[in-house]
Amino acid sequence: MTLIKSISGIRGTIGGIVTENLTPLDIVKFTAAYAAFIKKQSQKQKPCIVVGRDARISGEMVHRIITGTLIGMGCDVTDIGMATTPTTEIAVEKENASGGIIITASHNPKQWNALKLLNSSGEFLSAAEGEEILSIAESEDFLFSPVDELGKVTQKQYLHEHIQQVLSLDLVDKKAIEAANFRVAIDCVNSVGGIAIPELLYALGVKEIFKLHCAPHGNFSHNPEPLPQHLTELASLTRSSKASVGFAVDPDVDRLAIYCENGEPFGEEYTLVAVSDYVLQHTPGNTVSNLSSSRALRDVTRARNGEYNAAAVGEVNVVTKMKETNAVIGGEGNGGVIYPALHYGRDALAGIALFLTYLAKSGKTPSELRKSYPVYFMAKQKVELTPGIDTEMILNKVKEIFSDQQITDIDGVKIDFPDKWVHLRRSNTEPIIRVYSEAHSMEEAEEIGKQIIKLIQEFS
Repeated sequence: MTLIKSISGIRGTIGGIVTENLTPLDIVKFTAAYAAFIKKQSQKQKPCIVVGRDARISGEMVHRIITGTLIGMGCDVTDIGMATTPTTEIAVEKENASGGIIITASHNPKQWNALKLLNSSGEFLSAAEGEEILSIAESEDFLFSPVDELGKVTQKQYLHEHIQQVLSLDLVDKKAIEAANFRVAIDCVNSVGGIAIPELLYALGVKEIFKLHCAPHGNFSHNPEPLPQHLTELASLTRSSKASVGFAVDPDVDRLAIYCENGEPFGEEYTLVAVSDYVLQHTPGNTVSNLSSSRALRDVTRARNGEYNAAAVGEVNVVTKMKETNAVIGGEGNGGVIYPALHYGRDALAGIALFLTYLAKSGKTPSELRKSYPVYFMAKQKVELTPGIDTEMILNKVKEIFSDQQITDIDGVKIDFPDKWVHLRRSNTEPIIRVYSEAHSMEEAEEIGKQIIKLIQEFS
């Protein structure tokens, strides 16, 4: 059991001891600190905060504590109930709210929950803002409101609004999707995707949907991270139902995994690659992903005469780089598509609509489309850190050894070789160094990762 406080929010396991788990007292303290920060930022007497949650078993309990605390801090609350992360982000902007709290632990197992914090644009807070909230929480520097200044709660639904915004995108073609007569298999891991994804597909004109785990009760039927080893049922269903394509989402619906008609995974890294390729064909421009994402996005972007840039790991860093470079699309290699024409947040609904439009207009099957992209394999390894190890020294030594290669050090150290890359960075949540590598074969990817691990162990 554990409690992790970081600049992006607070997350932990439910139950147990205060300050060591995500207990009601920890939730109150952190929510109050966020409210104090928002009141100071907005200068409004009664700022409005949007609150949405995924379908976790603990969600209702956490939601009630957060809502009550915000009211007690003199904030009005727009409660959108069970909602996807991108839906909540869109609601903040639409409501002209001062901020938002998303109650979700994303792909973590059911015993976890978390508070993800948004600014008035419906985007994640910067590192400096996150640090300020942590400081307020630590010092308990917040003031609860007297009875006449308590906030109030308004309940609204925003899924329909979100879907309408997706349908109104220039590059989403409902008529083409409808005419293609797609048969779609989905796995929504017993969370809000079970509500949102079928409604989106029906709105797009998909008439045949084969559903797995769409009841949003939060008792996840399998590990909720949308990786191939957890999605064997979807692979079988896609194949046996003769579906045109399969889609899986995580519990808060910001990550999208795609399955080909033959039951093979499209590859989580290639969700963003394929959607970006479609967008770039119609709106030429730049792209961004994080340093640990596939080189395939760079290749596709350059083939479409755009410029690719890499950002530090973390959605807020990708969004910042996208704004700096005026990117037309970006995201993360874990299946997170960020399409600024809709909003600056990872959005599986947008990813599905754009991908289905691309399939419909290209006339290709998912497996044919996948074969059209550069072939890369990614290995993900790690090195356990013992207390007292000087991580900075290790990273600097690695940089020295590979100084003849292209080095990026905005987030750990990434070494770009002509035919492969390796990225090592200290984890924000565990005492490890993550070592990600990519090459044209899994053997090559694993081998360069092992070389770096051996070096780290020699320096340790």
